[in-house]
Amino acid sequence: MTTSGSDVTVEDVVRTVVAGHRGQRGSLLPILHAIQAELGHVPQEAIPVLADELNLSRADVHGVVTFYHDFRREPAGRTTVRICRAEACQALGADSLVGYAREAGLSLGETTADGSVTVEQVFCLGNCALGPAVEVNGRLYGRVGTARLGSILKETVS
Repeated sequence: MTTSGSDVTVEDVVRTVVAGHRGQRGSLLPILHAIQAELGHVPQEAIPVLADELNLSRADVHGVVTFYHDFRREPAGRTTVRICRAEACQALGADSLVGYAREAGLSLGETTADGSVTVEQVFCLGNCALGPAVEVNGRLYGRVGTARLGSILKETVS
């Protein structure tokens, strides 16, 4: 598989990223983050290449990718919405935000069919004093209610 719009393959990207971390102990997580930064996700075809490069089993690499929720196995939508579900945000109404997203047809952990929005749940955005917190395309919002989430999504997605 080649990456979008170029002749660079996933294997090329993986091997380049691994070369930049060669000799570092415990480099799998930083490598996975770098691959996701480069490709937008960690594709399935990267797993055997990583296993080969790092002298790990495919099961070990796959286990790490699937264990950590930060790693995507499929490309994210053009807009990424992360709703905090940690205790402080839960106490301040995060469930209503999740309900609002579901009513709008946005399922947690999934991307809309048109590729426009991915909604994820996270368990702390570090904005506990201003909960419930939401992050949209890397921008953090505090004290978000359903009306505000709707307006943020409307201006971000349109």
